[in-house]
This record gives sequence, structure tokens and C-alpha cells, in this order.
Amino acid sequence: MAANAQYLDYTPSGGFNSERREQLILEHLRQVKLVAMRIHERLPDSYKLEDLISTGVIGLINAVDNFDPAFQVQLKTYAEVKIRGAILDSLRGLDGIAGHHRIKIKQIQAAITAVQQRTQCRAEESGIAEELGLDIETYRQWLQDVRGVSIGSLDQKCDENSKATLLNYIPDPSIIGPAKQFEKSELERIIKEAIDKLPDAEKLVMDLYYTQELNLREIGSVMNLHLTRISQLKAQATIRLRSYLEVAWPRGRGED
Repeated sequence: MAANAQYLDYTPSGGFNSERREQLILEHLRQVKLVAMRIHERLPDSYKLEDLISTGVIGLINAVDNFDPAFQVQLKTYAEVKIRGAILDSLRGLDGIAGHHRIKIKQIQAAITAVQQRTQCRAEESGIAEELGLDIETYRQWLQDVRGVSIGSLDQKCDENSKATLLNYIPDPSIIGPAKQFEKSELERIIKEAIDKLPDAEKLVMDLYYTQELNLREIGSVMNLHLTRISQLKAQATIRLRSYLEVAWPRGRGED
């Protein structure tokens, strides 16, 4: 118990008083930054350190509020576990997309929907950019920023140069039963219908990526386009599919 003598102001019924709680949080803020920096070093450039630190602070607060000297560990040790856990949980929840880019995905998705509703035609890239108030190059940079976007649970996160994963949104074939079989058949139809509506270049990228299981560099060689452009086309196609599936396949169907 001597190791935790510094926590004598802790009470089992009420934890730390508000003044001591605030003090402990401030004392451990540097620890949040150190943990966030270690994780940030291993992430793509699209992730902002500030986002990780903000999430880590939530983990720190949780650690202070739930700490009990009876754990027989230092708060610093307990806090590191909570800080790291909070940051990693947030990254898993983002499906590979940094928080500040998720807004761009929603804006692009909304622009695609708006253009299609207004014109009753497929939204072309130039029209989407105009709807967003962007020039075409800036819009393409947005697509590059959100290149890790996935179609909900339809598209597992994977490295842009790795082999494509299967569409795990479709129920496992080992699951039997008429209801599940119907859902599988219906979803396959909806996915095919959505892909058929894509512009030719985007449709080809998705076919080569998911059906032929080529990575993006290989697709670039086939289509004679730079890797960056292939990433943009895949991101745009994915956002189109997200928009289509949100209407045609309401969230929760096909999932347990």
C-alpha cells in the first residue's frame, strides 16, 4: 500500500474530489501526448496528431475517474492502458479514416445525391466538384484524402497495395436458413445493380480490385493511369456505393 500513499485523498465511495481530479488530469496530459505520438508515428499522413491527443484525453479522464488505489498499480500505468485503448478504439471505429476527413466523405456523398436528384442523371465528377464549390483539382485532392473510405462493413479496410478482401457484408455461406439465403441473394443483386450504375472507369476499377483482386498499382498499369488517380476513382466509386446502399439496404439488414 505504501506505493499508493500519494492517493490518500481517494475515497472508495467518491473517488477523488474535483480539485484533486483536475490536478491529476493536468499532471498526466504530457503522458497523453507521448502515447499519441508513438501511435501517430505508425499511421498514414492523413491522421492528425491533434485528433489522437483529443481522444487520448478522454481515455485519461476515464482512467482518473475509474482509478482505485486498491488496483496496486500507479495511476500512470493504469492511465497509459486507458489512453492507448481509447485511441486504438477510435481508430478502429473510423474504418481507416481520420476524423477530420469523415466530414469530407459526408459532404461528397451529399453532393452526389444532390446532383443526381436535381439532374435525374448520374453525377459526373465535374458536377460533384461544382456542387461542393471546388475546382476539379481540389475535389480530386479531397478524394485522395479519403481514399481509405469503406462501404460500411461491405469493404474491409486494407492497404492500398494489398490484395482486395472479399465483400464481407454478404452473410457467411455457412449460415443456413431461408431468411439469410434471401438476404444474401437480395444484397448481391443490390450490389450488382449499384456497381452497374457506376461510370465506366470507376466500374472497371472496382471490378479489377474486387473480382480480379488486383492491387491499386496493378490496376494503374492495366488502365495506364497513375496510382493517385486510381485511388481517387476507387474512393469516388465507394462513396457512390455508400449512397446507393444506404437507401437500398437500410443499416442493420444482413448483420447480426
